[in-house]
Amino acid sequence: MATLPKSQEDTAANIQKEKNNEAHKDKVEFEDLLSSAGELGTYQILMFFATFPFYTFGVFSYYGQLFMTEVSPNHWCWIPELENLTVVERMDLAIPKDNSSRLGYSRCTAYDVDWKSVLDSGQKPNYTWNTVPCEHGWEFNKSEIPYSTISSELGWVCEKDNYQATAQAIYFVGSVIGGLVVGWVSDRFGRLPAAIASNIFGCIGGVLSTFAQNFVQFAVCRLIVGMSYDNCMMMAYLIVLEYVSPKYKTIFANLTSGIFYTVAVTALPWLILVCGHWKVISLAMSLPLGLVLLAPFYMPESSRWLLSKGRVDEAVEKIITIGRINKKQIPPKMIEQFKLTANVNSNETHSFLEIFKRPSVRNVFIYTCLVYMSCVIVFDGLIRSIGNLNFDFFVAFSVVSVTEFPSLILVAFTLDIVGRRWLTFSMLIVSCLFCFISVFAYTGLQSLICAVVARFAVNASIAALTQWAVELLPTSVRGSGTSILHTCGYVASVLSPYIVYLNVYIDGLPLIILSSISAIAAFVSILIPETGNRDLPHTFSDVDNIYKDQKIWQLPRPRKEILRSE
Repeated sequence: MATLPKSQEDTAANIQKEKNNEAHKDKVEFEDLLSSAGELGTYQILMFFATFPFYTFGVFSYYGQLFMTEVSPNHWCWIPELENLTVVERMDLAIPKDNSSRLGYSRCTAYDVDWKSVLDSGQKPNYTWNTVPCEHGWEFNKSEIPYSTISSELGWVCEKDNYQATAQAIYFVGSVIGGLVVGWVSDRFGRLPAAIASNIFGCIGGVLSTFAQNFVQFAVCRLIVGMSYDNCMMMAYLIVLEYVSPKYKTIFANLTSGIFYTVAVTALPWLILVCGHWKVISLAMSLPLGLVLLAPFYMPESSRWLLSKGRVDEAVEKIITIGRINKKQIPPKMIEQFKLTANVNSNETHSFLEIFKRPSVRNVFIYTCLVYMSCVIVFDGLIRSIGNLNFDFFVAFSVVSVTEFPSLILVAFTLDIVGRRWLTFSMLIVSCLFCFISVFAYTGLQSLICAVVARFAVNASIAALTQWAVELLPTSVRGSGTSILHTCGYVASVLSPYIVYLNVYIDGLPLIILSSISAIAAFVSILIPETGNRDLPHTFSDVDNIYKDQKIWQLPRPRKEILRSE
């Protein structure tokens, strides 16, 4: 085969280089096309409000069971023969004193005597009388939980007081199953079908819960409900995040949950009080989830997911729709150039196992999962500790829940400045300190203040980490990878009800454990690379670029600097 002279080889190489440079210059990235359709316009605002139902569904799915099973910590044996006496008279006469109990009386035993004879003779309590476990059920302090819960109806107290924790653990087992199933649906069939499927699980399981007549039936129903959490809102979160330009991504991601989630969770206890019975609560928390069937009429499928499946024309149609609603004209040449020079890897398909085949991606993903698991344990543990604050349960729940808004506002406006890494680290340290300090709080108000600060900090950590995790995964596995991350959180959540249950044995032990977990998570978070001010990675190669030249003591670089270097 003839060989070209050296001068001709150089000329050919230069020509090819010029062609490559020209192609690169004319290349239109997805972010360019999205920006040309309007970075912040009517469409993005509509998308912002479209997430409201999904955050409400998430609140109903997660917190509903807490109010259905919560029982007053102050309860005592019901004595039918003494029903004509006042509550105080019944307790003074029939219930042994117990100074170790907050109530001052035994919660699980009563005197074993002939009450008709006692009433006829007018005897006073005799502390030498024999005692027996409650035989006829319990009375509950209605000023604390003023409605009937399944725990109070079925007597899940005393020797059965671990039923609430076990039911909640089973709910999180359902979340593990749902996370795997919904994650697979997300990457195989799209984000929108995944959002619909997860909410339907919650709707069906919640309705069935009202027919439960024993613990096993209730646990099975709650496992089904658990399959809805928290993909019932996360899939909508992903869609919105993928339609917002990097410039507004952090603000949009956190303002949606900051406003809508906070409104829903703060109002929830008062809606619960209106319902007045655990079966009505179950219906009120589950039937609205069925409205998700209307989602395809106002919520689009993810364009990035369409691109990852090679459906370029459909993805472009979505962007054209955005431009039309935003009253922006996308240059036809830009559209054609995008179609012609679309990333060659836009149709790459990978299972989530690809994450674990790439050492750099695998290690960072494992670190992220560990930190997220820790945050979820602390978050859930703080929620379940509200009943131990010596403060009105419903007021305390609302006050602590209000912290969602300021914590997410903090994240929205500082995340790109401070960075994902250092914001997460600092907030986890704050959570660690106030969980520990709350052990030594001597009044209900002091314990509430500590709980508010700790909850504020862990809220901010989870918000930062949720966005951070999305920015560490390429499009082809973003849905399943995010679901795996949240599934790890569900697995960890199985432990949190039992951690809180340890308070039965050692007062304050749960908070010491939560404080320790926060500290460990804080230092692991330092190992995760910073993603501030970068575009969402589309391919694994994009992800590898994020991992290059990462330093521990690093703040997010200005976006202009990143664009110049890339």
